[in-house]
Amino acid sequence: MVCELQSVTRVADRMMVAQPVVTAHLRFLEDKLGVKLFQRSGRRLVLTEVGQRVYKWASDIITHTHELERELGNAVEGEFGSAVVAASMTVASYVLPALFTAFRQQHPDGGITVHVSNPQFVTAAVRDGTCDFGVCILDPRHDVDGLNVELLWTEQLVLVAAFDDASLGAEVTPQQIADLPFISSPRNQVRREAEEDGLRAHGITHRRVLLEFGHPEAMKQAVRRGAGVAFVMETSVHDELRRGLLRRIATPGIDLSIPVFLVHRRGKSFSSLQAQLMDFLRTAAAGEQVPALHGD
Repeated sequence: MVCELQSVTRVADRMMVAQPVVTAHLRFLEDKLGVKLFQRSGRRLVLTEVGQRVYKWASDIITHTHELERELGNAVEGEFGSAVVAASMTVASYVLPALFTAFRQQHPDGGITVHVSNPQFVTAAVRDGTCDFGVCILDPRHDVDGLNVELLWTEQLVLVAAFDDASLGAEVTPQQIADLPFISSPRNQVRREAEEDGLRAHGITHRRVLLEFGHPEAMKQAVRRGAGVAFVMETSVHDELRRGLLRRIATPGIDLSIPVFLVHRRGKSFSSLQAQLMDFLRTAAAGEQVPALHGD
């Protein structure tokens, strides 16, 4: 954690312990190993060259320990075919249920567990072996060191409004978008940053964001109640558009999209079920199997 936060004070705050406790643990570890693991760089604590080697060694041990614990747990329970997947929220909520249900019909004895969180959790869980692989959106600046990242599909962001919102026509211009009341996800979330970057590329630098929600369901509920419009991933609104609960507003000349990636640890050995599940996702993403990505 010190490596991540680069501050004894921040680690103490995160763990809710006194700062001297963290400092004492660091000193004990350095005394035990007989080397200096950290050095000061301004106000930050950074790893020394030896510390970097120790950190990599320890990370590898933790990763393999997590994987071994899960494999042994499955063996004790008599379940040798299982996969633990980490996924970002929209993907896990609106795409993976249909895909994994279809996969289970072909592999009824296999077990699949999905952990839902933000992209930072996804990559961390994949890196430390808590999860076998991840499916998520990623910020271009995201640290993917030690991970294999491959594009699965691209999510379109579509503009939606309440079905009975008479103030909007069938389409809007970039100039009109700047004046619309918006519901969006909180700042610093990958989805929000991708939305802002896409709009900025089309010359839209300022918007009226009135409400921010961390889950797409909350965003859609606010739109349905007339609080404003929202850019949402197309796969998250198939049902509402079909049932006439929301209305899609065309945005000629504005194409917003977010790539979705398959992420796994470099050098990881996959079980037969895990490898088949990843291949199933690749095939589905290519549109050759399970048309969930197309709203069918």
